[in-house]
Amino acid sequence: MTESKIRALLKSKPEQGERALFDEYYNYVYIIIYQKLRDIGSREDIEECVIDCFAEILMHVNPDYDGSLKAYIGTVAKHKAINMSKQLQAKAKKQVFLEEEKLNQISSDENIQNLTEQSEQTKILMHCISELGEPDASIIIQKFFYHRNSIEISKIIKLNPVAIRVRCSRALKRLKTMLLKENITL
Repeated sequence: MTESKIRALLKSKPEQGERALFDEYYNYVYIIIYQKLRDIGSREDIEECVIDCFAEILMHVNPDYDGSLKAYIGTVAKHKAINMSKQLQAKAKKQVFLEEEKLNQISSDENIQNLTEQSEQTKILMHCISELGEPDASIIIQKFFYHRNSIEISKIIKLNPVAIRVRCSRALKRLKTMLLKENITL
């Protein structure tokens, strides 16, 4: 589809125009972003960046603008890819720093023993959480491992936030009982 047809659709039937724009330029945007992120990002990172790019394009595209639509889209894609690359590089540096910090902490047998005990407790904790069953296990993991609130969890699990809070409270009581049986206190 030509740029002029896409512009006309964007004016007359915005939803169809947006869909046509997406269909026409998806591969173009994906390639630009893939070229920049392939060495640093995962497939999910690339796809997330593509979606972010189209979100920005669709929010700001002006069908009355006379310039090249393809050039505009390419520029947005390039900038989104650069920003994502910087974020991923910063994240990678932080992870390397944290790994180095962990290695520095392992300087004595006592630390190794503590880490081993913590690892064993973590295995027991994860086993007990999985024993809660669904959706309780997912609620506990989302709340305490990913630090999400009830509203965010409700969007993932498809329960209302009040139900999430009630289930979380009950699941915590059950989890505490299970951990006590394993001689782990919170």
